[in-house]
Amino acid sequence: MSASPGTSSDHQTDAADLARFGYKQELRRGLGLFSTWAVAFSYISPSTGIFTLFALGLTTLGGVFIWTWPVVALGQFIIALNFAEVTSHYPVAGSVSQWTKYLANRTYSWFNGWVYLFAGILTVTAVVATLPLALIPALNGLGWHSLGQGSSTTLLHTQLVIALITLVVITVLNIYGVRLVALINNTGVVFEILGMFVFALVLLAFHNHQGIKIVTNSGGIPVNGSTFLAAMFMSLFVIYGFDTAATLSEETRDPRRAAPKAVLYSVIGAFIIGGVFLLGTLVAIPGNLHSAMTANGGLGLGPAQIIQANFSSGFATLYLFVVCAAIFVCCLSIMPATIRLCFGMSRDNRLPISKPLARVSPTLHTPVWTCITIAVLAAVPFLQYSGAPIIAIAATAMIYFSYFLGNTAILFARLRGWPKTAAPFRLGRWGLLVNVLGLLYGGAMLINFAWPRAASNPTPKQTALALDFHIGFLNGIPILWTVFIVLAVIGALYYLITGQRKEFAPVVAPAPDDPLPATGPAPQVGT
Repeated sequence: MSASPGTSSDHQTDAADLARFGYKQELRRGLGLFSTWAVAFSYISPSTGIFTLFALGLTTLGGVFIWTWPVVALGQFIIALNFAEVTSHYPVAGSVSQWTKYLANRTYSWFNGWVYLFAGILTVTAVVATLPLALIPALNGLGWHSLGQGSSTTLLHTQLVIALITLVVITVLNIYGVRLVALINNTGVVFEILGMFVFALVLLAFHNHQGIKIVTNSGGIPVNGSTFLAAMFMSLFVIYGFDTAATLSEETRDPRRAAPKAVLYSVIGAFIIGGVFLLGTLVAIPGNLHSAMTANGGLGLGPAQIIQANFSSGFATLYLFVVCAAIFVCCLSIMPATIRLCFGMSRDNRLPISKPLARVSPTLHTPVWTCITIAVLAAVPFLQYSGAPIIAIAATAMIYFSYFLGNTAILFARLRGWPKTAAPFRLGRWGLLVNVLGLLYGGAMLINFAWPRAASNPTPKQTALALDFHIGFLNGIPILWTVFIVLAVIGALYYLITGQRKEFAPVVAPAPDDPLPATGPAPQVGT
């Protein structure tokens, strides 16, 4: 399906369904199943995550780290099944944040939304910081060799400039509307799938230096629970964001049916395409595996270097530009999802300066001030920039934490008898089991994220470029702990001082699946 508008009758039906939740149709509803799926797939974007953290997986467990891919994909698909059912019941902007609003109490819902919002913002930062990892080698292939020269500090500065330019460009595109973003995104997804898949097959067929046996070669590192869990971080960073299809429900035609399908198809598509790309990249590693794992001062070979080692300059440059397009499209997908979350919370008066953040431009049909605000907040981590992998650690962990909070709220709602009404997508009697399995997996991954280790949750002193928070004791605390505590404290102070006294918009559910009475009286939103 394309992003072209549907019939007037379809629009009226979808707008009437949204009105039953207390909201009027303000965002432009023009996305079909393919466009919604494409945005969710682009958020996951296997090429982006693989370019960001491939070297981490390689240096942690050699070729064996590819087995983390199906493990994480299965765990995330279980969570996606749970989310797909909730999406079919509550097709409104905001996904996890909105669902907990309907299924839990006011404080719990607000905190989950706060965590999820900043997880999305950090993900925007991490992905725009990933683009230079492919773009700089691609531009070098065109003769701009000065971009890749100099000290590691100089290279980091170049990456920072490109990341900030990317952030500005995707902000402007999002201001001009989701249909423009969807058009670019749909085109980019086709190139990403064809490019990654075709090039990966070429690597497998004509540049297979390691043989399939590399998937059992750990490069001398013991294969045990500890090393496997550490090696999972690339896969964990890639396969999330599938709920983006739900976040764009208010811009999707027939969202109760389309959004759940898009959620599930995005995980399946990413697993297949990303798995082939991973295998092709691994077998194409030049020389011996141990040399690849210890290259770059112990940081390991990245995909860009493996591509350049196997193709002529022209083909390598073309391949890298295909990957650049995929990463750029990923940036375009992540930002609107975060913007819609912020818009949804502001529309309910749940954030500071909610009124301007909830305002939709009557001509562009986008929340312009929300777009700008998300961009500014996403730029803040660049004040202490130490590379995309460091930002990715905090972004991924906070996403998984918000997923865990969302799944917990859904579980307690199920124990109270939810769902009481049928929806187009339903798990039926399997719902409770799927929910529990998702929580067990998510809880295990949270412990894995929080575990202090140099590979996946280092202290600033342990980072390759010696990140400095300029507060002595903070430099000895794992980065994830610091980020989470700071955001939690800021959120708690805001909520205790101001947030809990604000009149949130009333929770309006069009079925007997009403949430706990968690809001005070307020005018109905959108009237």
